[in-house]
Amino acid sequence: MEKSKKRYSYAEWLSADEMHRASLDWLSELHFCADEQTFLNGLVKSYTLQLTDKSIFGDSKKLVNQLLDHEKQLVKLLEQIQAHERLLQIMIDDVDQIKMEKAYVETHNDLTNDIHQYLVTYRDLKKSLFALLSKIMKSQKQKRLLN
Repeated sequence: MEKSKKRYSYAEWLSADEMHRASLDWLSELHFCADEQTFLNGLVKSYTLQLTDKSIFGDSKKLVNQLLDHEKQLVKLLEQIQAHERLLQIMIDDVDQIKMEKAYVETHNDLTNDIHQYLVTYRDLKKSLFALLSKIMKSQKQKRLLN
């Protein structure tokens, strides 16, 4: 006879109002990230010639590809949050739908983790991109001073 292993985890039961507020905060933060990505894309376009220099091309190509991947992931996350918000009605109607409410809370927890992970990797990507562009700007400044 096999014993089934039970996995226990702590899950906080949030109210519908708290989940709505969290969703609005996520949307606000991700819209800000979208604005930042527009700025970063502009920086990449401004320094395209320097980013294609053979000494840093591998690093710059990797960073630009990661930036594009994050843009796609951002659009996907925004769509997921908006769909999640539309389904909030499940939590506030006076009908007991235990399975659907539990699935909604699980989705909310999954989104919390996904958004946190996205923001952490996005922050690291920005640091790397700024470091590379800073290196480029410093080398350009040195070249101008030598001329």
